[in-house]
Amino acid sequence: MNIFLVGGAVRDKLLGYPTHEKDWVVVGADAQDMLDRGFTPVGKDFPVFLHPKTKEEYALARTERKTAPGYSGFDFNTNKHVTLEQDLLRRDLTINAIAEDNCGNIIDPYGGSDDLKNKTLRHISPAFREDPVRILRIARFAARYHHLGFSIAPETNALMREMVAAGEVDALVPERVWKELNGALGERSPHIFIETLRACGALAILFPEIDRLFGIPQPKAHHPEIDTGVHVLMVLAEASRLSDAKTVRFAALVHDLGKGLTDPQNWPKHHGHEKLGLAALNQLCERTKVPNDYRELAELVMEYHTHVHRAYELKASTILKLFKRVDIFRKPERFASLLISCKADAQGRAGLENRNYTQANYLATAAMLAKSVSVQQFIDSGLQGKAIADALDKARLHAISGLVNANRTELTDASKT
Repeated sequence: MNIFLVGGAVRDKLLGYPTHEKDWVVVGADAQDMLDRGFTPVGKDFPVFLHPKTKEEYALARTERKTAPGYSGFDFNTNKHVTLEQDLLRRDLTINAIAEDNCGNIIDPYGGSDDLKNKTLRHISPAFREDPVRILRIARFAARYHHLGFSIAPETNALMREMVAAGEVDALVPERVWKELNGALGERSPHIFIETLRACGALAILFPEIDRLFGIPQPKAHHPEIDTGVHVLMVLAEASRLSDAKTVRFAALVHDLGKGLTDPQNWPKHHGHEKLGLAALNQLCERTKVPNDYRELAELVMEYHTHVHRAYELKASTILKLFKRVDIFRKPERFASLLISCKADAQGRAGLENRNYTQANYLATAAMLAKSVSVQQFIDSGLQGKAIADALDKARLHAISGLVNANRTELTDASKT
């Protein structure tokens, strides 16, 4: 019975990249051997065990055989005669097929160390094509290591395209697609995840609402990059720079879905795209099982991002309606996320990445003024029910109006000079 550290822990150790989990493979043992040593079984499809003290995962070395389409159609062999090399061969990428023994010696039968040095993501064998989840996983690795200069090997890209053409991606279940997208949103460069899926044709199948944005023009005066799909990826990249929140990044990714539905006769203009995209967003979220907090912020960003961009033009009453719709009084963090998403949209444009986005501070100040109005004064005055709500709205409107009027006076004075 021999135990080896495998997978991500070895890869990231050699790469000098932080890692938080350790996976182990056990060679020369069976399930009973593990139980006899106090390990707890947790695997459903194949034997995986938790260490009695560290609770780290230990999997029996195994081989796989494809038996049906999709990513669940496999038979596993975990007998004691499966070697470490056979177990490593079933893995997806060469950089994930490196092991380390208990003396610190590296076992690398498939050239993973060289691919780490050359910053290449390469499949180990043609068996890569048997599991469509690997397309999503390699897209995630591309998003994770893009800033280090990693790219996907041409032959691996070609194999991914073949898998998509063969219909393998069609077998992916929504929960797994969301799991991988959600994971990618937490990576350093999530826009590379989308680029990778598009390059192999998987984006059109998994996220057609996003894929259709590429090639759709926008007004050059506001969007020097012109292409809506390119803009969306720039916004996602900018959102990733501004925030670690995956809800913000998701909202950035989907905020312009409506531009894929506007009448081509009106291009490059997209009047009404803010509300037009809501149905597409709903469809994507329902199909992919997107959690409610992601969906809610995405809906707000989609519907109101142009309101925020035009903040200085809005009447005080419109600003108050926006605040009530976003529910800044009970969910201030969601309002902050909306402003960050809108800033990412404004700066996610060619040559405008460093533009000053003062609208966010302006609306944040207006929100602070509105929230400074105390409801207690109206309760103390004897008002009840709807009368309290009306008085509260009136007072908040008055507070916001002071800021709006001061801004207009400032703009008027500036125009005179």
